Amino acid sequence: MSKHISLLGVPGIIGIAVVVGGCATPGEPPEGERQTAESAIQQAVSADAREFEPVLLNQAQNKMADAEELIEAERYEEAGRLLEQAEVDAQLAGARSETAKAQQAVEEINRSIESLRQRIEQGQ
Repeated sequence: MSKHISLLGVPGIIGIAVVVGGCATPGEPPEGERQTAESAIQQAVSADAREFEPVLLNQAQNKMADAEELIEAERYEEAGRLLEQAEVDAQLAGARSETAKAQQAVEEINRSIESLRQRIEQGQ
């Protein structure tokens, strides 16, 4: 055991302590993730997610707000993870909203087709 310590020496131990201690620093605020999550939420709102996927949109917005609090507390890693989750939730809300709108459009077209068929049958 003493042989290993002597090989490392004091400089080696100090170097390990600096590396391990460096991992504990808070790092930088996740500004890129924040902007991406905000953009995804805005796109979901533009896709009418408030109407078609309000629960999922709300989850994204809540995660965004929670991440803001974590950033204020300098818990950047946790905030970054929440912002990534908010982005995914918002993207899913937007995609589901677009799908719901497309389904409504298909249903409207099918109703129009059926109406035209009935008119044609009545005219014959």
